[in-house]
Amino acid sequence: MLRLLERAELAVGELASALQLPQSTMSRHLKALHEAGLVSKRAEGTATLYRLTRDAIAPEARSAWDLLRATIVEEPVVADDDRRMAEVLAARNPDPKGFFGRVGGEWSGLRLGLFGERFGSEALLALLPSEWTVADLGCGTGEIAADVAPYVRKVVAIDREPAMIDAARRRLQDFANVEVRRGALEDLPAEAGEFDACVISLVLHHIRTPAKVLAAARRVLDKSGVVIVIDMVAHDRADYRTTMGHEHLGFSRQAMAALAEESKLSLALYRPLRPAIDAKGPGLFVARLVRSSVDAMRS
Repeated sequence: MLRLLERAELAVGELASALQLPQSTMSRHLKALHEAGLVSKRAEGTATLYRLTRDAIAPEARSAWDLLRATIVEEPVVADDDRRMAEVLAARNPDPKGFFGRVGGEWSGLRLGLFGERFGSEALLALLPSEWTVADLGCGTGEIAADVAPYVRKVVAIDREPAMIDAARRRLQDFANVEVRRGALEDLPAEAGEFDACVISLVLHHIRTPAKVLAAARRVLDKSGVVIVIDMVAHDRADYRTTMGHEHLGFSRQAMAALAEESKLSLALYRPLRPAIDAKGPGLFVARLVRSSVDAMRS
């Protein structure tokens, strides 16, 4: 809380959204921090805004804060909080000038009401080469396969769980260019070089040895193919191991680079995705992995 309040003046709800905590929790802690002289507050309309100004707090508190802040900069949750903070600040209304100025920060909500939330991402799928064959690895109920299918020649959805396969077949039954296969991700039911792209979405954190899945994806890729991984950034929510069976607490850029190297791929891109302000889970990233240049030449 103090770290974010040092960066910007925030309302209770904004701070709650950035930290994924209830407003009642924020209010209770902010009251204590204000009474201790660590944060200042001011009213703006119906909102109360809070801020930590380092030079305005007592010298002993300032020294303690400097020491504490230095210990948390490397924590995985810090980068996640920063990304949500950026979304919170971006959602604020600008000064009103003209129609778009008046709706300003409300434009996203207005556009959502008019057109829904999926049109942007779905329209961008038109950038995919129409001749591609794409594999959805660990397809679950087939949501990604359904999104991609209208834009490419063929989609193959693969999962090992019978219940997921049944659900995917029901979802995908109207797509003539989608094939659903059952099989283990470490030993894919596919021919070498069959796919132009493999998508692995929110799967690797469940796999004890994710490099084996990436190596299997590499085998079934065309020599110029790509692997797209969507997963959680590194986080510290250890309870996910027991409550949801996660083998890994997300993946940092360094971890993905190491997995790529182990599976004879190269990490071409690692980019955190913009978080939804109301999301409760850790942040997500997208990574693009390609066959190494030496491997591609040998192929």
